Order: sequence, then structure tokens, then C-alpha cells
Amino acid sequence: MIRAPKTFLILAISAVALAACTAPDGSPRPKTTNGAIIGGLLGGIIAADRGGDRKADNVILGAALGAAVGGLIGQELDRQEQALRASLNNGQVGIVNTGNELIVTLPEAITFETGSAVVRSSLRADLHALSANLNDFPNTTVDIIGHTDNVGAAGFNQQLSAQRANSVFNIFSEGSVAHSRMRAFGRGEDEPIASNLSAEGRAQNRRVEIVIRPIR
Repeated sequence: MIRAPKTFLILAISAVALAACTAPDGSPRPKTTNGAIIGGLLGGIIAADRGGDRKADNVILGAALGAAVGGLIGQELDRQEQALRASLNNGQVGIVNTGNELIVTLPEAITFETGSAVVRSSLRADLHALSANLNDFPNTTVDIIGHTDNVGAAGFNQQLSAQRANSVFNIFSEGSVAHSRMRAFGRGEDEPIASNLSAEGRAQNRRVEIVIRPIR
């Protein structure tokens, strides 16, 4: 039996995965690349672990199937991101597409009054638009995560972050987003994204993040 060299298998996986990342005109797709490469590599590794007399063929087939699935997930995230950007009318709402998930960030300044968990009326239209987007792309899960800065008692910050996440959860529920898709919880002051030593950093840390993940 002829065994395919490991280098050949890696090159084969990479080639198949990258093929899923290219548009018909030869240009790279925006965020599809990550999903296809990761899917291709995982598919190839799983197939390689199965072994057998047709190990090389299994690796290439596994890579192809993994790349196809990963590429499709990446394309769907691209579509959801584009639709969400088109429907929101607020440049202060952050949207990041990692290729594996969408992270929508709602800064405290536009979402809540200081120390309050009541969503500002001015943001409700954007949250309703986000609810509609979630319903248009139902094959996802949604984590709603509240965060604070480190000013004040840690226990109060934890409670406030959870209450704020629940407030956003309730608005999504009003928009008919299925409860089974959503989780809401607070992280308090435990996961800052900037330094709490400056006012600007503390403002960045006071936020609600909505993490949208495809169901694989």
C-alpha cells in the first residue's frame, strides 16, 4: 500500500479549502475564507484519523466536504452582516464579522442611562431591526452579554450587566425571536476591552455584546 506523504495531504487540504474562498471572478470572498479553511482542515484531520486503506482519498474528500460547509457558513455570515448594516441607522452600533460569528456591540451611551437597565427609546428601532435580521437568518444562536467598567461594587456591576442583557433579550422576544435560540447573561466588570484607567476606556467597557453564531 502506498501512503501519501503528510506534506501532500496538507497541501491537498489547503488547496481544496482555498478554492471555496474564491468568487467566480477570481477575487477572494470577504469573510468566507476563514470558514472554508477551518472547515477544510477539520474535515481533513477527521478523515485522516479514521485511517484505512484509502486514507489519502478520505483526507481529500473530508477536506472538500469540510471546506464546502465552512464556506457556506462564511457566505451566510457575509449576507447577514450586509443585511444588518443596511437595516441599522446608527453608526455607533459596532458590527464585527470574524468569519465564524457576528459581534454586535451596543455602547452604554446609546443604550442605557447611567446605572439604568431600561433601554433608551431612541435605540428601540435599531433593536427591532436587529430582531428582524435574526428572524431572517434563523439558523443561528444568539448570546446577549452585558458588560460594565470597574467603577463601584463588583456585585452591583454584575447585577446591572445581567439586567441590561435581559432588557435586550426582552426586546428581541417582543420581535418574535425564539427564546430557544437566545441566552442572556452578565459578565460585570470581568471582561474589559479597554483600560479602566481612563474615561474613554471605561466608556468602551460599558456595553452589551450580541454574539451571533451559525448552527453548524
